[in-house]
Amino acid sequence: MPEPYDVITMGRIGVDLYPLRTGVPLARVDTFGKFLGGSPANVAVAASRLGRRTAVVTRTGQDPFGTYLHDQLREFGVDDRWVTPVAAYPTPVTFCEVFPPDDFPLYFYRQPKAPDLEIHASELDLAAIRDARVFWMTGTGLCAEPSRTATLAALRARDRSGITVFDLDWRPMFWEQPGEGAGPAAGPAAGPNGAPTGAPADGPTAGANTGVTAGVPAGANTGAATGAATATTAGPTDGATVGPTTGMTAGAPAGTAGALAGAAGAVSPSARYREALAHATVAVGNLDECEIATGEREPYAAARALIDAGVELAVVKRGPAGVLAVHRDGTVADVPPLPVDVVNGLGAGDAFGGSLCHGLLAGWETARTMRYANAAGAIVASRLACSSAMPFPHEVEAALAEGAVISRAPGAAR
Repeated sequence: MPEPYDVITMGRIGVDLYPLRTGVPLARVDTFGKFLGGSPANVAVAASRLGRRTAVVTRTGQDPFGTYLHDQLREFGVDDRWVTPVAAYPTPVTFCEVFPPDDFPLYFYRQPKAPDLEIHASELDLAAIRDARVFWMTGTGLCAEPSRTATLAALRARDRSGITVFDLDWRPMFWEQPGEGAGPAAGPAAGPNGAPTGAPADGPTAGANTGVTAGVPAGANTGAATGAATATTAGPTDGATVGPTTGMTAGAPAGTAGALAGAAGAVSPSARYREALAHATVAVGNLDECEIATGEREPYAAARALIDAGVELAVVKRGPAGVLAVHRDGTVADVPPLPVDVVNGLGAGDAFGGSLCHGLLAGWETARTMRYANAAGAIVASRLACSSAMPFPHEVEAALAEGAVISRAPGAAR
């Protein structure tokens, strides 16, 4: 019988194209770095860097970018046996702009539909998913069929065995909007006066984070690299929204509980989240995501609501205030951020996630796990890339010993 995986993640994957110079608008960028992207894929990479045996369940286009993603996963030590092609749809591509310390606009190209939303329940290796020590799924996997049914099938197969992590991962532009047909929205959800609101990047952001779907700007979503609203102190949020949004497509409010009424059909995103939470043992999210899942935005109230929904451990990312972790047994860890000079906040939340899995598997006490994950996220925020920037154990230990992250030169790729 094969050895169970330490971590299996399921969901989004794509190619990140990042400028190799910081502070340059996308219209003027002439050189890009190409990187593996997508939060679940990055979490698998982060855990692999820490010595864990990992795999990802996802789909790519049947194209050269799909081939590239297979090559990258193998290079990072992530098993790609459950990464399959979809001939009908291209591999998603995401562009970003890098304006340290607090502005990292993102442009998602996931149309007409992302292959990673074409995961079918009948194709899952449910025995391997059930046996994995950690199974990690995301809110985005619930936004469309057949991914929604497949994700819930995986959760039911787990039957709350081992560690089952629900990354709340609220990205409103991927959800169907009122009046639209089946499938994810063709553009981002919109805020007041028709301004589309952004979603957090694949990890904490360090400022205005303009998301885009199919090339349509999706608004400014202000957060913090590994959680901080400044360039000097970082905590582990995926970008708590602290500013207005701008853009140009109509839709429903997003990023707050107002978005709960914005989903087409009878079942709201919050109801989908509650269904998944009943099968999870750990929930991780920033304040916006916790509000979508529970209706609560105050950190302690949100953590309690997540526990009431069924999880054993609730991890609430609070931007510059750090991270709050509350366990059903009454254990509370309120961990401050780690100082860092931000280069690119994108991907820091994925480093946090991979390190969270590592700490849980190691059986560390909650506060130690949160400190370790904070440090890993801060390290990635100090680097340009995401997947290739994931730290090794000695780097995390060094940051913890220093009490801060010693930054690399701005714009330097790892």
